[in-house]
Amino acid sequence: MKAIFVDANPTLSAVAERLHRADDLELVINRQPDITSDQLPAVLGDAEIAIIDHTHLPTDIARQCKGLKHVVFLGTGPRSYMNPEELAEIGIEVHIIKGYGDTAVAECAFALMWASAKGFGRMDREMRAGNWLRSDAVQLTGKTLGLIGFGGIAAEVARLAQGAGMEVIAWNRSAKSHPGVRFTELDEVLAKSHVVSMHLLLTDETRGIISRERINAMRDGAILVNTARGALVDEDAMIDALKSGKLGHAGLDVFVTEPMPKDHPLTKLDNVTLSAHSAFRTPEASDNLIQSALNHCRRISGKGVQQ
Repeated sequence: MKAIFVDANPTLSAVAERLHRADDLELVINRQPDITSDQLPAVLGDAEIAIIDHTHLPTDIARQCKGLKHVVFLGTGPRSYMNPEELAEIGIEVHIIKGYGDTAVAECAFALMWASAKGFGRMDREMRAGNWLRSDAVQLTGKTLGLIGFGGIAAEVARLAQGAGMEVIAWNRSAKSHPGVRFTELDEVLAKSHVVSMHLLLTDETRGIISRERINAMRDGAILVNTARGALVDEDAMIDALKSGKLGHAGLDVFVTEPMPKDHPLTKLDNVTLSAHSAFRTPEASDNLIQSALNHCRRISGKGVQQ
């Protein structure tokens, strides 16, 4: 049995080489992070396992990968890149990796919240251009943070926010409890929060959950932080709300289209802080991610799992 890491960037290539054991199944590392979907069948050949970081795997392309039986997706949200149900119908099982970067992503969400509140992005741009821009900021201590979705990442954000003196409220699709967090209805979270942070998986039910109507129901001048998936939010409605001031700022690590196209409307707005879907990129998270991916491969092939 053979696994092929089809779209390995230099960082994850090095981690995979270091963590791959001599007694593991064969692992081929394809150092081609910009691989296109139509190149996948040739790269995979007769391999049974594809490790995929960020490359789209349309079902019609998967059908051309004759040996493919398993996809190990490096993350929790494969629906942005493939259709797991359709793949299952043609005999390909999709495996996901949870929890590998909870702290890393939470720290990014926390950083985007503070950068948004303080206007650092705009001041940095202006000062580099020779302009001494000074702007008023939002004091977050004592403010309310609303978490939309509550898994491991949101729990870490709650820990950080509580340490910073914020009140934390949350909505989750199923019943949850957590020390110091008050769970309530989605509409209340949106209406009462000075900062709303997204922590949902992207599914057919959650796509566009932050609609134009729900943005309009948010507190005037609220900050929206998204480190989950861009398609959870109606992007056009968010842009309109940022232009009008209904939203005070957005701190975004994820987008409907990635990589973000040049001259995207979000790049034209001063009250947006952008990062390139990099919340999870820390050495600790990368090690956790690749170790978990290799453990999936080991289970599939009958090899021993590394703790």
